[in-house]
Amino acid sequence: MSKEKLVVIKEANITNNCPECFNQDMKITFKQKHKYGKLYDRTTSEVTHTIRCNKCDSIIYPVNWTEDIERIFNYYQKMVTPEKSIIRFTPLFYILLVSLLAVIGLGLYLWLSGIIQF
Repeated sequence: MSKEKLVVIKEANITNNCPECFNQDMKITFKQKHKYGKLYDRTTSEVTHTIRCNKCDSIIYPVNWTEDIERIFNYYQKMVTPEKSIIRFTPLFYILLVSLLAVIGLGLYLWLSGIIQF
């Protein structure tokens, strides 16, 4: 079973008015999804975003965005450069791969030398 983790790739303070409390202290965060398993670590291309007010601690959903918030969001969205989608294998994968190749090689050697017959 693989674990999923959201890794922050861009975070910025914005000074637009909060639609809930009208304070000018908000933060926009872009996160990228990473999956971690026993045999591999995978970086996905999925990027999520949140806009949160620092005073009332509420999440500002796109339904409540003003035109200014939408402009700022589009600006920061263009600035975000996510990591490439890639799979990295863990040492356990390489140990299992080498072990499997060794067992196959040993079986093939024993079969070709005539010690084992099928």
